[in-house]
Amino acid sequence: MENLRSRLRLGSKVEDVQLRKRRSLLYSKEDGQLLNHGLLRVAVFTVVFRLINCLMVQTSYVPDEYWQSLEVSHRMVFNYGYLTWEWKAGIRGFTYPFFFASLYKILYFLNYDTVYLLIWLPRIVQAILAAFADVKFFLLIRTLETEDVARWTFFCQLCSWFSWFCCTRTLTNTTETTLTYLALFYFPLPGSKTYSSKKYLSLVALAVVVRPTALIVWFPLLMYHFWQEEHKLRLISHSCIPIGMLAVLISALIDCLFYEKWTLVQFNFIKFNILHGVADFYGSHPWHWYFTQGFAVVIGPHLPFFLHGCGLAFRKYKMVLATVLWTVVVYSLLPHKEFRFIYPVLPFCMIFCGISLAHLKAWRRVAAALLLVSNLVLALYTGLIHQRGTLDVMSHLQTLCEVSRDSSRPQSDILFLMPCHSTPFYSHVHCPLKMRFLECPPDLGEDGYFEEAAQFYNNPLLWLRTSFPYKSSQPTHLVLFDVLEKEISTFLQGNNFTRTTEIFHTHVPEGRVGRSIFIYERH
Repeated sequence: MENLRSRLRLGSKVEDVQLRKRRSLLYSKEDGQLLNHGLLRVAVFTVVFRLINCLMVQTSYVPDEYWQSLEVSHRMVFNYGYLTWEWKAGIRGFTYPFFFASLYKILYFLNYDTVYLLIWLPRIVQAILAAFADVKFFLLIRTLETEDVARWTFFCQLCSWFSWFCCTRTLTNTTETTLTYLALFYFPLPGSKTYSSKKYLSLVALAVVVRPTALIVWFPLLMYHFWQEEHKLRLISHSCIPIGMLAVLISALIDCLFYEKWTLVQFNFIKFNILHGVADFYGSHPWHWYFTQGFAVVIGPHLPFFLHGCGLAFRKYKMVLATVLWTVVVYSLLPHKEFRFIYPVLPFCMIFCGISLAHLKAWRRVAAALLLVSNLVLALYTGLIHQRGTLDVMSHLQTLCEVSRDSSRPQSDILFLMPCHSTPFYSHVHCPLKMRFLECPPDLGEDGYFEEAAQFYNNPLLWLRTSFPYKSSQPTHLVLFDVLEKEISTFLQGNNFTRTTEIFHTHVPEGRVGRSIFIYERH
């Protein structure tokens, strides 16, 4: 009888254990479904957010946004356009333009190669890639920190004015930053559960192919990984060397195809920019510029939260902070400086900003509101107003394509009397209009070197009279900033040029860049 009772008690215990297991499995499935549903909502929201971001950025930033990507891609597919001196010297790789050229080729085959799609499709793709990187970054922080910190870090990332301003542009810096976000997801940060050396090294290699200076950001992280790795020889022989060689080989093959000769652009890039100091030609700044101006502008209103977060999480993320400091110091040693060069350190900074907001407790909602409003003002102004004229003027000139197709009417001949590369070119008109601008290649030690833009601005009136002694040789349209109008007014009046269009450009004119852009037409 006692044995029977024991068996019954044992049976009930087994049933209880099985019931608890079934309930546990049921709850885990429900939690997984909720988790997947939550991630799906985050992903959809982020994609929609970045697409809106893309459409709300209608201004120009730097010439490389077009001249080192879309202009090259347009020439690769449609066989007309202009390549700057960098492509003739072999210091730029075709891998990045090849990506956009593939999109252009698809549009061409589908007979949808309208100028509108040629301009916006590459930027939409950049926006989707940026959204993917944002989500990956959110997932990474969730593995490193609490859900609360992850949400606030994600908030900081999305409301960054500089990310809004840059992340959908066709800049190599944009893609370098996007790849940095993705590589961080697989990098062995302390506490990370998503580590994969092959995946993160592949993404780093791709970033270096797109922009060789990506190695500056990743050098301390690669050294850190090597130092922490137990199987160092295996890491080098099974991951670093094969991935590095494959990246260089693929890059060299693409460049060989389009340069029509063997060209190692990474070596040429270092030789021209570092050894020959060609980068100095485009301007130089004092060594402290990033510390006193550059970094503060890029991180924007997040700066106090970044500093607070550094104080809170210095020990845990000292390698991350060291990477930020290393990158800023190395770029400070180079004479030519730009805000976009340190854009790839923003992901590292956002970790500290998120930790700061999460620790503010009662004040964090007020702080978040101030952060959102201040960034929103900067994002909307720089995205919709500041420096938009150089894009709007190309939309206006694109209407001349219809005229150029009519053989019975005089063909348009457009001359840009502006600092060189001020506007996009054929990628934003998509028809073989006759267009030219003032060229400004650096002195590479060649015989007979002269800088056309410098000669023009030394004496604009003399240059115009010398270059166009006869009316028959004069262009039909002149595009110029308003600050130049007075200097060449004699030439304009004497040759029957009439101002037909005025386009707003910026509220902060500087030097040769004016508040408005004028289009003059010869009658």
